[in-house]
Parts: sequence; structure tokens; C-alpha cells
Amino acid sequence: MYAVPDQTGRTAVVTGANSGTGKEAARRLAGAGAHVIMAVRTPAKGEQARAEILADQPGAKLEVRRMDLADLGSVQEFANSVLAGGRLDLLVNNAGVMAPPTRMITVDGFELQFGSNFLGPFALTLRLLPALLAAPAPRVATMTSGTAGFGRINFDDLQWERRRYSANQTYAQSKLADLILAVRLAAVARERGWNLLSAAAHPGYTVTNLQTAGASLGRDKPKRSMLNSLTFLPKQGVETGVEPLLHAATDPDAEPGALYGPGRRFGLVGPTAPFRVPGRARDTAVNERLWAKAEELTGVTLPATV
Repeated sequence: MYAVPDQTGRTAVVTGANSGTGKEAARRLAGAGAHVIMAVRTPAKGEQARAEILADQPGAKLEVRRMDLADLGSVQEFANSVLAGGRLDLLVNNAGVMAPPTRMITVDGFELQFGSNFLGPFALTLRLLPALLAAPAPRVATMTSGTAGFGRINFDDLQWERRRYSANQTYAQSKLADLILAVRLAAVARERGWNLLSAAAHPGYTVTNLQTAGASLGRDKPKRSMLNSLTFLPKQGVETGVEPLLHAATDPDAEPGALYGPGRRFGLVGPTAPFRVPGRARDTAVNERLWAKAEELTGVTLPATV
């Protein structure tokens, strides 16, 4: 098991911290001494997760705050509450939705997966930059997916309004966008001379409620998505599946703009290993164009000065 380095005195935000890899990341970071802000859409579920972690780790420093990545107003409100507290050492962009069966939209009218998985984290990251850059060694760790390698950024129809909706292709596009966010943020930090490390991770085939929650949206009965119906594939639990994300978030050897994931059996399971960033996430022109589009859609831009 990956041993998280000492996080005493550091403050971390973990999105989607009430379940799955987010809850495990919060547990492990708090266990290493971090003060963890659990950003969750449903506070009651967050409080339940906090209580479960505290039962195992009575000294853990955890607080629950509401944030809905599908609502940019909620993102701004949450970010303002963090900025009011001053310094932030670590942002873990973990939360997401996977493969809802029909096209749905966010509060702001964006396609749900593109809005929740990419535009929400993008806006959150940029809004929190002043607090991050006030820290001595800040990091942003962003969860992508192995499906990012199959994704395409279709600038003519980012919201899947013209094409026939595909739950899986839309998900792949959103996770490619997440990877681009991590890679482009690392490049921006380098260009501006910021002491900020941005890296990405993917969990392989880690069994969480993500597989059924998204696919069940709008349905009376739980359902699995096609992406997770291949039951013969090797799979792992969250204790191992979260480790690439923790590596990106805390490991001294993590590299800016790097991608980490499970190192065995087609990248689906096993200990953390570095992965080659797919070419579609290394195209500078595409990355800059997507960043500019995200600024336009969210109304959130890089600060001129920090």
C-alpha cells in the first residue's frame, strides 16, 4: 500500500469525497496529517463519510462543505469559502459522473459530463489559484480515465447538441479534457514561473459507485454502463485504485504534467506506474484552444497577477 508522505500542516480540498476514490483519498490524506475539506454535492452523505473516517481515525481533521460541480454558482461559492481561509496546499479534482443514458444538462445548460467532469473542475481550479499559489509547494491532482485515450475534443459540438448522443464517447471526451486541464496547467505554471505542480491520474478498473450512479440517472432501476459491463476484466478496490491519484497529489517524485495509473494488466490494476500522456492531450494548439473555450464558457480566467 502506498504510504502518503507526512501532510501535517497542509490543507487539502478533495472533491467527491463522500464515496469511492474521493472518500479513500480524504481518509488517507487525513491519516497523514492533512486538514481535509470534503467537497460534496450532498452534505448529509459527506457527513456520513466523515463520521465513518473518524470512527477509524478519531484524530482526523475533516470538514464537509457543499459544492456541486454541475452548478458554476455553487463552485464560486465554495471557492470563495476556501479563499477566505487563506492558503491551500492541495486540490484533488476527483469528482465526476459517468455515462448517463440520455443527454442531460447542468444548471448552466452544459452537457452534464462535459460540464461536471471538466468545466466545473476547470472553474474551481482557476478560482482557487490565489490560495494555491500562496502555499510553499502547492499541487493540483486531477482524475482522468483510461478512456481519455479514445476521446476526441470536437470543438464544433462540445455539448453534443448536433450529434446523436453517445454516453461513452461523451465520457471519453470529458476525461480527455480533464487530462488536458492537468497538462495545460503544468505548462502555464512553467511559463509563469509558479511553484505549482499539476499532474493527472487514472484509476484503471476500480470498482466504485461511479459505474452505476451515472448509468442509472433518469432510470427507476440501477444499471451499469457499457464501459463497465465487461465483467471478465481484472478489477480492484478503492484502496489500490486511489493510489495513482495520491501519487500525483503527494509523491516527491511526481512530475509536472505527468500521468499515473495502475501498472499491471493493461493498466487496469496494480501498483502505480507512470503512463505516457496520449498524443491527443499533448497537442499544444488543441490544449490552448480548449483552455480558451473553457474560460469563455465558465467566465473564469487566469488571474493577471497573483
